[in-house]
Amino acid sequence: MQPVELTRDCVVTLIPGGERLQLGRGERVVVTQALGGSFTVQISRGRLARIASADADALGQDAHPQGQPQASVQPAVSGAFDIQQVLDMLRTVYDPEIPVNVVDLGLIYQCEARLLADGGQRVEIKMSMTAPGCGMGDVLKEEARSKVETIPGVSEVEVEIVWDPPWDQSRMSEAARLQLGLF
Repeated sequence: MQPVELTRDCVVTLIPGGERLQLGRGERVVVTQALGGSFTVQISRGRLARIASADADALGQDAHPQGQPQASVQPAVSGAFDIQQVLDMLRTVYDPEIPVNVVDLGLIYQCEARLLADGGQRVEIKMSMTAPGCGMGDVLKEEARSKVETIPGVSEVEVEIVWDPPWDQSRMSEAARLQLGLF
């Protein structure tokens, strides 16, 4: 984990509080996690921050790592639709502190699709956070919404943060518990 010098100014989100902060060109950061197109970096005074995929170039990185689904800028409204595509896309949304995606962490409580009159799909997602008051909730909610919106056939996406039932480690997939050494 070598320090990286930012090639341009970029806005980051402080972890875990969710506050926005602008880092300047030339500031040095250390990338601690690069998953799903976003980056967790250590900034001054040991604080952690998240750099969105749209700002990957400030780190000299590609926003779409090989093997990851790429999100287009505009919503896709035509094509065959399968709810599994939604779950696969949600697997590219990662907790910025834990190197596990929101599906395997058990943060996705409900994921349903409803056919709209225009033939498109409305996807409704209920998700939680690992802790109440997590400042990253809005960031992860927006990332989930914007990624799912790019799936062909999806014309509307609603993501709601819920707290009931409270999240606990029993909601994690076996693979996530194994990855984190929780057996």
